Amino acid sequence: MPSFLSANASAAAVPAAARLDSGGEPVAAASTSSGGPDDPVRRLVGGLRGSGAEGFLASPHFGAVVSKLSRFQVDRVVAALNVESPGLAVAFFDVLRNEYGFRHSRFSWLLASHVLAGERELGRLRWVLQQMLEEEGSGSAPALCEVLSNSFHDWKSSGVVWDVLAFAYSRAGMVHDALFILAKMKDLRLRASITTYNSLLHNLRHTDFIRDFKMRFHSSRRLIRRSLGPQLCHLIPSCQGSMEEAIEFANDMEKSGLGPDVVTFNILAKGFHLLGLIGGAWKVIKKMLLNGLHPDQVTYTILICGHCQAGDIDEGLKLREEMLSLNLPLNSISYTVLLSSLCKSGRVVEALNLLYEMEDTGVKPDIVTYSILIHWLCKQGEVQKAIMVYQDMISKRIFPNSFSQTSILLGMCQRRTIKEARMYFDALTRSNLTDCVVWYNIMIDQYAKCGEIGEAVDLYKQIVTKGITPSAVTFNSLIFGFCKQRKLDEARWCLDAMKLYGLIPSAITYTILMNAFCEECNMHSMLALFHEMETKAVVPTHVTYTVIIKGLCRQWKLQEAVQILNGMYTKGLRPDQVTYNTIIQSFCKARNLENAFQLHTEMLACDLEPTPVTYNLLINGLCVYGELTDADSLLVSLQDRNVNLTKVAYTTIIKAHCAKGDVERAIFYFSQMMEKRFEISIRDYRKLCLYVETDITGIVNSNF
Repeated sequence: MPSFLSANASAAAVPAAARLDSGGEPVAAASTSSGGPDDPVRRLVGGLRGSGAEGFLASPHFGAVVSKLSRFQVDRVVAALNVESPGLAVAFFDVLRNEYGFRHSRFSWLLASHVLAGERELGRLRWVLQQMLEEEGSGSAPALCEVLSNSFHDWKSSGVVWDVLAFAYSRAGMVHDALFILAKMKDLRLRASITTYNSLLHNLRHTDFIRDFKMRFHSSRRLIRRSLGPQLCHLIPSCQGSMEEAIEFANDMEKSGLGPDVVTFNILAKGFHLLGLIGGAWKVIKKMLLNGLHPDQVTYTILICGHCQAGDIDEGLKLREEMLSLNLPLNSISYTVLLSSLCKSGRVVEALNLLYEMEDTGVKPDIVTYSILIHWLCKQGEVQKAIMVYQDMISKRIFPNSFSQTSILLGMCQRRTIKEARMYFDALTRSNLTDCVVWYNIMIDQYAKCGEIGEAVDLYKQIVTKGITPSAVTFNSLIFGFCKQRKLDEARWCLDAMKLYGLIPSAITYTILMNAFCEECNMHSMLALFHEMETKAVVPTHVTYTVIIKGLCRQWKLQEAVQILNGMYTKGLRPDQVTYNTIIQSFCKARNLENAFQLHTEMLACDLEPTPVTYNLLINGLCVYGELTDADSLLVSLQDRNVNLTKVAYTTIIKAHCAKGDVERAIFYFSQMMEKRFEISIRDYRKLCLYVETDITGIVNSNF
């Protein structure tokens, strides 16, 4: 192997006199003549230069000598070996580090790096520099630059080492150091590679470090406008992070004679995509095309992800078609993003077909793809299809995660019988080493809603027996179940038990229990819970206040209920239709229709659309108290405004007109009800006939 210290570089590369590096350590000289015959450096160099270098490295004598060496002495050995055998110098460097745990100086690290660069062993070079940076850490670039400038500036492989060092800093996330190296390279007229630029460009999408270097690297903002065009630059002020600097950095590549490649443009497009600026990504792609480059699979993946993230699934599907027409295969990321977006748009059948397309084209769906599809199939009520996909996934030896299993269990609870759901739950808990409290919560909640509180309690006992910590959701479901069965003492016990587990009852917890006390007309306990919430700084929700309003209305404290309603707005809470309907119903029962309609007007003024229940209450109030003319007028005005009414509104007004003896008007509304295709039962016909018969009988009796 030829010497890596050429005739004109040997003396300059490693000076005869030792010098200090920035760490305060002397940098070695190549000569070994300064020591006597017992000098360990001379003994090591002599032993290694002999024919039995491998045997010498493995000998006990070698171990005894190197264990006493200082960094400075090791540097001298490495420098001396490099003069005649650079490969042996690297071998010595490796043995000391790997087998003896020796911490080399910066000089030795960089000398080994230059040897590897000269041999074009770039893979090993990257690995060595990465190992060095793990020791040096962030902020070490100035010190390494000093050693490189002082000791290796005449090496032929120096440019490669500088470039790979900048790349290594970038890959390690030390962007500030990488940019410092790049700045020094510019001063030394060394050219960075496209790979290094792209790596830095990738990191600059997320960091602000480059702001400190902007003036040094780039001339002016006009260069960006010439390079990227005004259409792209107008997007820059709205960018977050460092997209502006990333674009300037890309411009600097062109200025330095390095034409951006597809990777460069993809990185810029990805940056705009991450900022949600899909228009900016398209401008980058157009410039790519103008540069004679063609979008690749990564380019299309970025655009597909961007459009899907923006909610434009159809544009994403068009890009998929374009890829297929260009014989560019979609990867699993593109397919999964498209599939997820289709599911979110309610197009689950198309998503299922996309899964089949993935498999047909040789792209293997992963657990994420399957889990997304299973989740949305269950959410759409397609539990059987979800189970088929689930079984298909298992047949391909893709083991389900808790997310997909939870989706199936939820789907079964909502769309199948509770018995089937329980069978699946039991299978899950038997086959999994770790029980998931979420599964127990789902089943406990389902049992509570079905009124089977005993089964829910049994599952709670299983949780405790297995040492699983119950969550707030567990207790909320139990409290709901007990309240539904009117077992309020047990519900109150659950509230206290939460505290034993260190769980803090939420507004939902208190509201469930407060509503139960309200239903039992126990206003004292309801208000006591509300005050407990305030004491514990639990913020009430609009539902909490609706429960309080309901309780006040049941006590006919309507003005206090209205005060609570108005107070909700001052607290930043927006009452919903249920809140208003509760008070409107009470005013109607109290024959105070004026206040009831005033609340209806207030709803409209607050941009709160009244529900069909609201109008049912108002129409019923007018009918009950004989205000049929006003009821007719209200119904007609609602029809003219195309307000959706329920069958109840019509049956209420029909009944009122029949009671008043206006059979003709009742039949008119009955005909309207039929025209609007409400479901008419035999019972409805019988009621109408009964009203008509009663009315005719009354007329006959009056004539005789």
